[in-house]
Parts: sequence; structure tokens; C-alpha cells
Amino acid sequence: MKNKAYYFLFVLYLLMFGFILYINGVFTGQITSRSNLVINISFLLLIGILMVISAISFGRLNQATDALLDAADDMEKNYSADQQNLWNRYKDKKDVFHHTVLDDQFSKYQRRIAAHTTPKGSVTSICPIEDYLNEDLLDRIGSAHYNGVVSATMSGLGILGTFLGLTLGMIHFSGNDIFTISDNIGPLLEGMKVAFHTSVYGIFFSLVFNFVYRSIMADAYDKLTDFLETFHECAEPPISTIDENTSAMLIYQANMSNSLKTMMELMKGQAAEQTKGLSTIVQQFVNQMNDIMGTDMEKLGKNLTAACEAQSTYARNFQRLEESTKLLLEASRAMNDTMNLALNRQDEVAEKLSETCDGLSNELYTFHRMRDLYEK
Repeated sequence: MKNKAYYFLFVLYLLMFGFILYINGVFTGQITSRSNLVINISFLLLIGILMVISAISFGRLNQATDALLDAADDMEKNYSADQQNLWNRYKDKKDVFHHTVLDDQFSKYQRRIAAHTTPKGSVTSICPIEDYLNEDLLDRIGSAHYNGVVSATMSGLGILGTFLGLTLGMIHFSGNDIFTISDNIGPLLEGMKVAFHTSVYGIFFSLVFNFVYRSIMADAYDKLTDFLETFHECAEPPISTIDENTSAMLIYQANMSNSLKTMMELMKGQAAEQTKGLSTIVQQFVNQMNDIMGTDMEKLGKNLTAACEAQSTYARNFQRLEESTKLLLEASRAMNDTMNLALNRQDEVAEKLSETCDGLSNELYTFHRMRDLYEK
């Protein structure tokens, strides 16, 4: 059943629209301010556009939740008739919901189950359908990213209208003297009407929309929960607790049990028959062990041989690495010694260069003194 709570929102919108037209004198023919009327109608139209976009998303959400309920009803009817798990009926079915988004998600779930199904048809891993059909999916269908901000946007429009009305009232207001104030008080009051009107219906629609939106989403989540409970009860793939290897082991144990039983019966007979029967049983046991373990033992031997060869190769490579590391260390030490020698020689050259510069400086000083004496 479709949730039509948003219809109530449009009824309130029409009533508010009529009320705004009435207080602005449209029905009585006594329009006091056309600018106030235009501003109020403009803001109401903006709010109406927001509500229409939300209504479209609510319609999509209703279609999805109705598809979930219809699918749950079909599962319950089929389960009541068959009294057995319905997964074999739904594992290859394409149009479970007759809804594009839901069918696409269910197809992904079917492919995941198929990937964890053995050739004998046993499902070996738990694959929760909640990974594909969940509240996040309904939020995406219902445009939660948009509807989550509509309420705040309506409040913002109301506040914007408040400041716009006050601005219009203050444009021509002048308080130079008492006569000017008396003449300008009328436009100021008209602007304040716009301010209060837009704030009132902006906040009013914000509160109502938030209530309607939350009720619609809560109803959608409840319908999703109903479908998931029905699916788990009627059509969830049964998880196999015994895989093929375990089954083979059980068969082998059954054969062994039969062999032991035969052995006990033969032991009650004559000694010759017991010996002959025992030999036959032992041979059967050996043959069975060879059939079961022969190939595995051969593979194990090959793997061990390959592992030994790999270990030998690793040891040789490690030895080469060790030798290379030693050579690298020796080269590093030689380079370090060379660098130290070069640094020492550089210090000696610097010291000699300093002494040379000092001598040259003294000679230049002596030369300047002699030149001064010569000039005098």
C-alpha cells in the first residue's frame, strides 16, 4: 500500500497559498502592496517547487516498497503451498520484483550465491541479502541526499524573506524629523509584513515537511524489514554444512565399517577361512588406500622434491649474496680509507696555502713600505 502522507503536505500548501492571497487583499480586491504580494507568491512558488521534486522521489520510493511487499506476499503464498524452501524457484528468476533497481540488486545476489555453490548444488558460504537490499538502497531511491536538506532550505527561504522585507521597508525610511518618520512608517510596516509572512510559512513548511519525510522513510524501512524476514523464512538459500570432501570421508568410513563387520563375522568361522578372509580384507584395504592416497602421495613426493631443490637454490643464492656483501663491505672500507687520506691531504694543503698567503701578505706590506719611502 502506497504511503500518501505527502498528499497532506500539498493540501496544507494550497491552504497556505490561499491564506497569503487573502491577507494581501486578492480576494477582496484591496491589494495594499503589490510588491509584498509578488514577494510572497515568489517564495511560495519556490517552496512549491521543492515539494514537487520531493513528491517525485517519494513516488519512486513507494514503487520500490510496494514491489518489496508484493514479492514478500508471493513468497508467503508459494511457501504455504509447497511447504519447502523456495530458493530453487528464485535462484534463476529475473523479474522477482518487477522493479529495475531491485531486480538489478537481486541479480547481483544471485550471482554471488552461484559463485559459492558446488556442482552438486550445495551453497558453501553465507551470503546475506542485506548486502544488496538495505536501507542505503532505499535512501538512494528516495533521494535522501536531496530530501534531507529540503527542510533546512525552507527555513532558509523564510529567513531570507525576513531580511528582504526589512530591507524593502528601510529603503525609503528617513528619520530626520517627526513628520518624515510619520510619512515613512507605512512602507516600513509593509516591509515588516513581508518579513513576518515569509518567516511564518517558511518555518511552518519546514516542520511539516520534516515530519512527513521521516514518516515516509520509517514506513519504507518497515516494508523492507518485512520483506527480509519473509525471505529468510521462505527463500533464503540453505547453507550446506557438509562439503564434498566430508562426504567422501563419510563414504570411506562406511566402507571401513562394513569391512570390519565382515572381519568379525569371518573370525567366528574356521581358522583357514579366517586367514583367507583376512587376507582378502587386508588386500581390499590396501587397494582402497592405494586408490585414495596413491595419487596424493605421489604429488606429495614431487612437491617435497621441488621444495628441496628450491631450498638448495636458495642456499646457493644466499651464499652468493653473502660473498657479494663481503666484497661490498671491503670496497666500502677502502673507499672510507681513501676519503680519510684525501681529507688529511686537503688539510695539509690548506695549511700550506695559509702559510703562503701569510708570507705573501708580509712581502706586499714590505713592498708598500718601500714604495712609500721611495716616493718621499
